[in-house]
Amino acid sequence: MKCPYCGCVELKVIDSRPNEDTNSIRRRRECLNCANRFTTYEKIESVTLIVVKKDRTREPFNREKILNGAILACQKRPVSIEQLERMVNEIEQHFSNTLDREISTDKIGEMVMDKLKEIDEIAYIRFASVYRRFTDISSFMEELTELLKPGGDK
Repeated sequence: MKCPYCGCVELKVIDSRPNEDTNSIRRRRECLNCANRFTTYEKIESVTLIVVKKDRTREPFNREKILNGAILACQKRPVSIEQLERMVNEIEQHFSNTLDREISTDKIGEMVMDKLKEIDEIAYIRFASVYRRFTDISSFMEELTELLKPGGDK
């Protein structure tokens, strides 16, 4: 860090506090050479997550796609938008905490289904029917049977 006025690197921090968005720190600094004061902001550098689609193309992770899919699955169900946003936050946080920067749509889809199963079983079945692309009633019934088993986790 250099003083914007004289270029000196000898600085001291006078005040430090979280910024309103709480994702950054606001610091008041004073140059020990020229005594001018200035403000800096520090924030965590985030690494972009990349989603690897089934056709092997890649695109940046987009939490809105997950949220929109979950909202569709939960239409006319007693699930609040806050629950869905919390779910998407948990999913995004999980993948951000891994060392992998590339995530397959399979991993994302499975996690969404696991979370939806905890929130609302009807929403889970709706999402699974689209995600797993059930082609006939027997594949749909297999999923329902698995869900109805005691401890019905796949």
